[in-house]
Amino acid sequence: MKKTTALSLLALAAMVPAFAQPVPDLSLPKFPTPPPAVTAENSIIKPPYADVPEYKVDPSVPQGDVREFILYSEDSKIYPGIVRIENDISAKRDAYGNRMPAPDAAVSKPGRYERHVWVYIPKQVKPNAPFMVVQDGHGYINRMAPVLDNMIAAHRVPAMIIVAPDSGGSDAQGSQRGLEYDTLSDRYSNWVEQELLPAVSKNYGVTLTSDPEGRATMGGSSGAICAWTMAWYHPERYHKVLSYSGTFVNQASPQDPKTPRGGWEYHATMIPKAAKKPIRIWMEVGEKDLHFDDPESTWHNWPLANNRMATVLKIFAMDARHVDNGVVRQTLPSALEWLWRDYPKS
Repeated sequence: MKKTTALSLLALAAMVPAFAQPVPDLSLPKFPTPPPAVTAENSIIKPPYADVPEYKVDPSVPQGDVREFILYSEDSKIYPGIVRIENDISAKRDAYGNRMPAPDAAVSKPGRYERHVWVYIPKQVKPNAPFMVVQDGHGYINRMAPVLDNMIAAHRVPAMIIVAPDSGGSDAQGSQRGLEYDTLSDRYSNWVEQELLPAVSKNYGVTLTSDPEGRATMGGSSGAICAWTMAWYHPERYHKVLSYSGTFVNQASPQDPKTPRGGWEYHATMIPKAAKKPIRIWMEVGEKDLHFDDPESTWHNWPLANNRMATVLKIFAMDARHVDNGVVRQTLPSALEWLWRDYPKS
């Protein structure tokens, strides 16, 4: 199997010229034109996409346990719960299908949720275990379990715990998921630290490392920008990020005047102005990801946004869609191996 690699953003601040914000061009062509060149830190993959051997269950290796529990909105001090109001104002969209901003009162109202959380615990787990927080957990936990069983047994990744919470529900502006994942702040990271991880330790008797080198976070779409935000606002907590089709676009709700274009601000203004942060990120985006034909002025073009997030796209998947399942199943093992390649550091 060809090993794919991606770029560490440890030297991010040195790349400032590549992130300069261009004047919006309404005639922006399809991205990319031409496709990015293949280098040691950049891979283009093409269909047909296929499962790699790590997905096959091997009875001869130790099988980790997958557990499940529920967190309730009424028990949370950080996310008491909202639901989106569907009406003519909150559902208004522009010519490209993007949900347009609306007054906060027209978007959401208080509402209860139940959050399912899945936890993968390898048989080889030790105290102060490394771990990865995976957003939209139900969509990943079953596909990750056999991969981790095989890779941990082969000493290709550490014996890590996977903490895989679902969001509080719904999607996009005005939703609990949108509030958690698309907001540019440390609120979600604080919720993970103060409410989620303590619940995992209490329920299953495991201890989790406080070393940021042993802490990773992962997601697809809005779950991916959430993963990045967790590390960006608290790099002392997380040094590793795995992103599929990250929503680095204008999706945040409620809007914040400090970051008026939501996730678009990361590559347009925030990263170029910041000092170096010790974050390693593996990124993927599809050729036909969401709104790939939209002009830049919409601030909602997924491939363009991901390209701006790193000088060269790390994994560019030809003819692939948004968080393309075939791409995930082909690349996840090599992405995990790259992300954890030097852990623990001596």
